[in-house]
Amino acid sequence: MEEARESACNDMGKMLQLVLPVATQIQQEVIKAYGFNNEGEGVLKFARLVKMYETQDPEIAAMSVKLKSLLLPPLSTPPIGSGIPTS
Repeated sequence: MEEARESACNDMGKMLQLVLPVATQIQQEVIKAYGFNNEGEGVLKFARLVKMYETQDPEIAAMSVKLKSLLLPPLSTPPIGSGIPTS
């Protein structure tokens, strides 16, 4: 996972191409041990349950944020005033 992240160099396209498949493979292996189908249906069911429990459990919400930060590059916000000029 770390090697894929380093290769992606915080580029969103490369993250999706290199990191997401590795993360998906790891997730499939882990959720199978907890009774989920490790194919597409099980992965989607797991993701929906995590999303639901994020609102109910601060620990799950914090872990979800941490996981997303590992999988997605940091988003930079444009400086204030650098948007589309209004005239």
